Amino acid sequence: MYTLSTHDAINAIPAVDWDRLVDPDTPFLRHAFLAAMEHHGCVGQPLGWVPHHLALRDAAGTLVAAAPGYLKFNSYGEFVFDWAWADAYQRHGLAYYPKLVLASPYTPATGPRLLTADTPRRAEYARALADGAVRVAEQLGLSSLHWLFTTAAETDLLAGQGLMRRLGCQFHWTNPGYRSFDDFLATFTAEKRKKVRRERRRVQEAGISIRRVPGDEVTEAQWVTFHRLYRDTFDKRGGIPTLTLRFFQELGQTMGRSLLLVFAAQGRSIVAAAFNLVGDHSLFGRHWGCFADFHSLHFEACYYQGLEYCIEAGLSRFEPGAQGEHKVSRGFLPTPTWSAHWIADPRFRAAIARFLAEEIQGMNAYHEAMHGHSPYREPPATAAGLSSITVG
Repeated sequence: MYTLSTHDAINAIPAVDWDRLVDPDTPFLRHAFLAAMEHHGCVGQPLGWVPHHLALRDAAGTLVAAAPGYLKFNSYGEFVFDWAWADAYQRHGLAYYPKLVLASPYTPATGPRLLTADTPRRAEYARALADGAVRVAEQLGLSSLHWLFTTAAETDLLAGQGLMRRLGCQFHWTNPGYRSFDDFLATFTAEKRKKVRRERRRVQEAGISIRRVPGDEVTEAQWVTFHRLYRDTFDKRGGIPTLTLRFFQELGQTMGRSLLLVFAAQGRSIVAAAFNLVGDHSLFGRHWGCFADFHSLHFEACYYQGLEYCIEAGLSRFEPGAQGEHKVSRGFLPTPTWSAHWIADPRFRAAIARFLAEEIQGMNAYHEAMHGHSPYREPPATAAGLSSITVG
């Protein structure tokens, strides 16, 4: 017998209990990360991310499963795009918002979203949590609920519970055990290898030095500069810089070595920076900013430095962020991403199911086309079999 409760603040759930359920390779799901967002106004009603976390407890009151949940009043910062679904609801005089989203805000990174204790009963806990989430959505009269960037296994479980799965694509890198960056480049064709070396050389020729700094060593002045860069990137693109300086500063204090900043300097002045999250086995590229245009500096700071770091630290995977076909020629191959969706209205559920069945065919073709641009002399084993992905 399990009891499901909802909480409008992550601090209502003890950090030690929450983090016991979190995969150590997913720092963006840690209590400290979610709490810092709530502490400093990065989520909440004004931004359309209202905390509504789920907690499943057994008969003894022990937390056995949980999920980061938010009542969403828009579709901003999700990276699984359902604007067309919202428009369809509006055209029919129905309200699509609020909806329930189970995800880490503004974080398009794959990892377990059904947080469960590591026991033989894990699948049982996950199914109870998934069923409970639907009941919450029904009780609140919501249009829908959405599990975003779930693992393949979780997506299968959710599909078995009646949710519709959706396939996306990102570009990830895997490390079979490279000894050095040159060892990695040796797997490229001569043309692609020459291009990468030329890009790295252009950064050096511009007189730019690169320094990688773990989060607990970033100075206050560096945080201020990084946040200016972060904010400037959103201003240039017409986006909303939702993450505050105090949020990043708190992460530096609470998550320390789970953060990695890459600073690019010309002389004594920082001209660009990239922000990464570090898991036990993976690196996650998240934010970037540059005060001026420098040839190839984005590739150096956001990709090549991260690749070198993974090789040196023995990390097996690098997710450099959403989208970006230009990543393929630099060693990041198309990788399936997943989400699972429950739609309350049976008419819209049927229409969206048809849309997803058609979309997945296009996504399979896109995966295959992107693999055709691989820079590797021989495609890595993980590249195979994408065209067989189907929706159940």
